[in-house]
Amino acid sequence: MSAERSTGGKRTAKAEGSGEIERLAAAVERGERRALARSITLVESTRADHRAKAEALLARLMPATGNAIRVGISGSPGVGKSTFIEAFGLHLIGQGRRLAVLAVDPSSKRGGGSILGDKTRMEKLAVEPAAFIRPSPTGGALGGVARRTREAILVAEAARFDVVIVETVGVGQSETAVADMVDMFILLLQPAGGDELQGLKRGIIELADLLVVNKADGELTAAAARAAADYRRALQLIMPRSPEWRTPVKLASALTGKGIADVWHTVEQYRAALTAKGELATRRAEQARAWLSSELAEGLLAALKSHPEAGAIARRIEAQVTAGKLSPTAAAARLLEAFRGKGGGF
Repeated sequence: MSAERSTGGKRTAKAEGSGEIERLAAAVERGERRALARSITLVESTRADHRAKAEALLARLMPATGNAIRVGISGSPGVGKSTFIEAFGLHLIGQGRRLAVLAVDPSSKRGGGSILGDKTRMEKLAVEPAAFIRPSPTGGALGGVARRTREAILVAEAARFDVVIVETVGVGQSETAVADMVDMFILLLQPAGGDELQGLKRGIIELADLLVVNKADGELTAAAARAAADYRRALQLIMPRSPEWRTPVKLASALTGKGIADVWHTVEQYRAALTAKGELATRRAEQARAWLSSELAEGLLAALKSHPEAGAIARRIEAQVTAGKLSPTAAAARLLEAFRGKGGGF
């Protein structure tokens, strides 16, 4: 009798959980902002019970995803990313678009939360009913994006936003992951010319689908034009990412609004060019495969660390590595072998 009651209780709890997810998903699809914020909080959570709910929510929302233009925007500190995104976003809203901005902030090492708080840096955009801004801490993740940014993109798409912008924390060797989760990657540049060009890694230029020299106004107008010319010459030496698209260089001023409309027109041209040949769909499929590989790697590492016996072996081998007695390559091979032998599921 008690077993029947226990089973019945589990079924009731499961049904209640399913109903909660259904209500939340329906609210997201209606564009309710509180539901959208709650859903992104859910998918960003690392708690096991929240992860289960997040997976159920995403499964329910998947049919409503995929229709937005996904744009990544990066640039070195001081280039004016937030100011540019605000001007760009206000232009899109003026064109009748709905915009979601996923602004990935550096994480505080003490509290774990966002340090910069992009919502406070986009005051005009933040009060627009057709815009949604979500600052998220990286949580120490590499790539300039939070680990669950991909899932947050899907939630925003399900909420019927036309454009989803992912703003990264900066430019560097590990800040290029955003290019693997968006349709178009825009790199903002300073009007500094040669010095800035020398300071940028070739890899980040190769990933960019559009270069925008920002702050092209006032005394910096001439310098911005020279910088744009330098970048155009540099791009001639770089193989384009797509046979359908050669990366252009545009001038813009977030302060005056100059060039903002041209940037959006270029985004539309890019999407049309890649969609016509089926390349956009191919790119998204490749990104989905890369996402799967990333999740598998994270999951396997977590399983290894949580396995009682394999975890103990891992700590012993790790001590040998830190003591310089064993190479990381050999250590990894031993750990995988131990995991297989301890019922790791291989």
